[in-house]
Amino acid sequence: MIKIVGLGAGDLEQLPLGVYRLLERAEHIYLRTVEHPVVCALEAEGMQFISFDAIYEKHAQFEAVYDEIVATLVAEEKIHGEIVYAVPGHPMVAERTVCLLRESGVAAEVVGGHSFLDAVFTAAGFDPVEGFQLLDATALRKEQVQMTGHVLITQVYDQFSASEVKLTLMEKYPDDYQITVITNAGMLNQMVKQLPLYELDYNWDVDNLTTLYVPPTDQVMREFWHLRHVFAILRSPEGCPWDRKQTHESLLPKMLEEVNEYLEAVQKADLDNMVEELGDVLLHVMLSAQIGEDEGVFTIDDVIEAIAEKMIRRHPHVFGDAKAATAEEALALFLEAKAEEKR
Repeated sequence: MIKIVGLGAGDLEQLPLGVYRLLERAEHIYLRTVEHPVVCALEAEGMQFISFDAIYEKHAQFEAVYDEIVATLVAEEKIHGEIVYAVPGHPMVAERTVCLLRESGVAAEVVGGHSFLDAVFTAAGFDPVEGFQLLDATALRKEQVQMTGHVLITQVYDQFSASEVKLTLMEKYPDDYQITVITNAGMLNQMVKQLPLYELDYNWDVDNLTTLYVPPTDQVMREFWHLRHVFAILRSPEGCPWDRKQTHESLLPKMLEEVNEYLEAVQKADLDNMVEELGDVLLHVMLSAQIGEDEGVFTIDDVIEAIAEKMIRRHPHVFGDAKAATAEEALALFLEAKAEEKR
């Protein structure tokens, strides 16, 4: 049996009593890392550990580190029968090694721990019932970030990772968007600093106890909602007389023209022109949808929902139980679903 415990979010006073007693009587304790404030206090009380920090130095990728840690734990469990594996925070929050252990088939029990999230919610000053995202800085993609909600980014453990996070977020947020850096959440030496996004990696000491908080945006951003807002303004009484005059019928010739210009750009492999012409096609989609909304018959939400449902319905090999190993098999399933819709 491998018993997995969390060392909590901070110092010894925050360590759950049950976890402390388990560590106190354990004979074989393995730490993912000694870089945690509670470790020194436990060592001062006579506890001894084996850490996996050296493994981090061996590999360039985190996944290789995690794989070796899990393989070592499984081997040690076979030798000793029962071991304790201790990780920062709570074992079920942002702990990849714990996920891999549970998937490995070895007998593993998550005993407990105290998550850093409680202290971070307090430091950031928002109620998690409003909804939030917890993202990993080491695998952050701009597509993941939901700008309308609270965003917490963990694993911002050094200046390089802070720089990578900054560059990713600056693809969505303004450079001067105000963010909050929280270090040592819930501890006596807790630090909370607000700064513009572009300063995230400027002379700022971040470590493995640092979490980045990005508040919801109430600004109009370079995203779909920005575009929708633009067309709502254009069609408003204070907007453009030409846009207000348009109808679905009046837009048809221009829409066909833009589609043909996009086809020409594709045939010429003109990437810059493809971007521009796709934008012009989208312009007509958005303007037609805004006309529908102004007339009270449909909105762009209806358009998006309809196409999303259609794509899910016509791809049972992706969103259902059907199987398609080739493009031809996928097309056959697509056409079958389409024919069923027509019936």
